[in-house]
Amino acid sequence: MMKSRYRNIAMAVAAAWFGMALTSVQAREAAQLPDRAADVPSTQTAANPAGQHEGTAAQGATDASAAHQADGVFMQVPGVYRQRIGNLRVTALLDGFLPLPFGTAKGIDAKSLEAALRQAHVPRMGDGIQTAVNVFLVDRGDRRMLVDTGAGTCFGQTTGKLTDALKSAGIDPATVTDVLLTHAHPDHVCGLVQPDGTKAYPKATVWIPETEAAYWLDARNAETLPEEFKKAFFEASAALAPYMKDGRMQRVKGSHAGGKPMEVLPGVRMVAANGHTPGHVGWLVDDRLLLWGDIVHFHAVQFARPQVYLVFDSNAPAAIASRKRLFAEAARHDWWVGGAHLPFPGLGHVVPYGKKSYHWVRGEFSPLP
Repeated sequence: MMKSRYRNIAMAVAAAWFGMALTSVQAREAAQLPDRAADVPSTQTAANPAGQHEGTAAQGATDASAAHQADGVFMQVPGVYRQRIGNLRVTALLDGFLPLPFGTAKGIDAKSLEAALRQAHVPRMGDGIQTAVNVFLVDRGDRRMLVDTGAGTCFGQTTGKLTDALKSAGIDPATVTDVLLTHAHPDHVCGLVQPDGTKAYPKATVWIPETEAAYWLDARNAETLPEEFKKAFFEASAALAPYMKDGRMQRVKGSHAGGKPMEVLPGVRMVAANGHTPGHVGWLVDDRLLLWGDIVHFHAVQFARPQVYLVFDSNAPAAIASRKRLFAEAARHDWWVGGAHLPFPGLGHVVPYGKKSYHWVRGEFSPLP
């Protein structure tokens, strides 16, 4: 039963990737036209300059800005934004964007989906919806923790910008002590390795839910997939392999059914958030910041309608239940939230809106103390 469910996940995700690849080509072609440069979405242009002023090393920001204007083409600088949350120093890093196909949203009719996206002014990429890929770095005492690692080289030129963002922020990957994975989809784990397959974070320990590791590191599971879908499976397992080989991967066992969060590191707890994948989790730091991975993909829709799910959720009822539970908990505890696919920088709060709906309040830019 478990293999069957994961087969459905991998097949659906891989199918979506084929659509992404096609629309990525369209997006790249459009980006090469000077008169299309002004189409950079407002969520990106508003957030990135703020992040640069607030969060990057001065020389890094200057070099990045010069590099992105040297050829005379108006381009965006690396996405970096910093936020102080209690004793935490949080850096949001933009790995890039993916076009999420319209057909992946389920539990809502096409007309209502289109109206919600239009009302929220969500940009399109080719035949899909522009969807950010965010990564979060949390500095806490003697630990520097990276939550997920972006898409690396697995999705083409619209993603894989995490290295540039880290450089712009003046952050040496060798200083990362821990990588906390919410799940093992390639847009979250492929950034673990460099293009040559070596570790991108040589001194880090990777923490991954046991259920995710058990699937992606068992090559027998790939045998159940059609040939054209196996590439995605092996990309994820290849990203994890060097850390496992060096003894720097910890498989974390814990509840995946809404049980009590389990402390994995001092002040860092793994929160069950299953449904998108059977082992999907969030990471709660100092009971103040919840980094929830893929709880939300369609921000213009799923806060107001938590029952909307994705076609590649492994268990739609569980995904909906996890979303409703974490929305309620985040609102009740007034947690800061960081979302992998919320508009960059992806930091803010969840507030109730009526009896069964919620609203996303993006964090306000402010100078660091």
